[in-house]
Amino acid sequence: MKDLTLETLVLDRENLERILDNLSEGIFAHDLERRILFFNRAAEEITGYRREEVIGKDCHEAFGGPFCGGNCSFQNGPPPFLEQAYYPLNILMARGESRQVEMRITAMKNSRGASVGVVASFRDITELIGLRLQLGEVKGFAGILGQDPKMLQIYQEIRNLAGNTYPVCITGETGTGKELVASAIHNESRKAAGPFVPINCGALPEGLLESELFGHERGAFTGAVRDKKGRFELADGGTIFLDEVADLPKMVQVKLLRVLQEGTFERVGGEKTMSVNVRVISATNRDLRHEMQRGAFRDDLFYRINVVPIHLPPLRERKGDIPLLVRHFVDQAVQEGQESPGLSKEALNLMRDYPWPGNIRELQSCVRFAIVRARGRIIRPKHLPLELGKWKVKRPSRGPARKLDQATVREALIKSGGNKAKAARLLGVGRATLYRFLSDLPNPL
Repeated sequence: MKDLTLETLVLDRENLERILDNLSEGIFAHDLERRILFFNRAAEEITGYRREEVIGKDCHEAFGGPFCGGNCSFQNGPPPFLEQAYYPLNILMARGESRQVEMRITAMKNSRGASVGVVASFRDITELIGLRLQLGEVKGFAGILGQDPKMLQIYQEIRNLAGNTYPVCITGETGTGKELVASAIHNESRKAAGPFVPINCGALPEGLLESELFGHERGAFTGAVRDKKGRFELADGGTIFLDEVADLPKMVQVKLLRVLQEGTFERVGGEKTMSVNVRVISATNRDLRHEMQRGAFRDDLFYRINVVPIHLPPLRERKGDIPLLVRHFVDQAVQEGQESPGLSKEALNLMRDYPWPGNIRELQSCVRFAIVRARGRIIRPKHLPLELGKWKVKRPSRGPARKLDQATVREALIKSGGNKAKAARLLGVGRATLYRFLSDLPNPL
């Protein structure tokens, strides 16, 4: 009688497949040429693809692009070295729906220790992330830090955008992190495997901007000694980020409108029509409607780029996130070789009270300044920039009624499941402040 040891069972191919088919995690494997060798039942359920549709096919062809998006190690052939990799990513299901998964990649090796392919395990965390967002239990999302209710709403909007390529317009004051949000939208979308190409429309002279965006042919103007691709060509298959879009000249606005409508343009000095498949994300710290009313911005272009608007709150409206951001910047400085034992409570309170006209960018500069001045000691108020101390002296006193309003408090209580201590942390106030505010209301929330 055959010895039914565990080793015997596992070595038998049918038994091994049966075991893997009963796992709740998706499992698939491919060789060095990206040919899919195995695809278990959970992988079918998570992705919507049937195993007979993908087995034997190139991974990129089977899924209509790299399954792992920009994290794919086999984009340009087998990698020179790969043992293990772990990352979260968005995948596009067979029916077009976007799902968020945690992926773990492990190299497969033969008896001589040479790599012969990879096996990947992944689990669907879409509902888990959605639940954590609803409960306010996340400290950040897609590289963005913050757990203020306003930021949780932005995280949800980024998730909602993952399954489409509609144009997005991000508004907010300077330093609020508009490019970071644009990058997150790209990385969470089906365009993640393509390039993310940013350009600041306000940083280039009008004469150069058109060439930078759309490229030029040799001899198109003085100094054009060779053909040059523009940012739209470089972003083909991915996302272009147009920062300070309100600064676009009228002539360039017309050309941009055509790209959004038809996906085509001509290089400066060229006659050949170029076609691109690009998602457009724009950003501005100005009121585009006002710019449109005064004739500086085309209304037809406004409605093309503003399909999905996202507004980033200034830091003074999400002060509960300041301690989280400060800790992040201190940890970042330590990783870069700086020495810092931390921050005193008095210095942190001063930073929480300051209005931060330069927003997160100013806060980061403040932390770096303080680390340099503290010289390895605990950061105290005297180590902070002079502006914070001056503002403390002249700032008007404010009561809790001015810091809180019913709509914001109600939202925080919903996010915290009625937990007032947790709601106070989300609002960036002390528990006593929240209790006083609630007790002063004529009707309970």
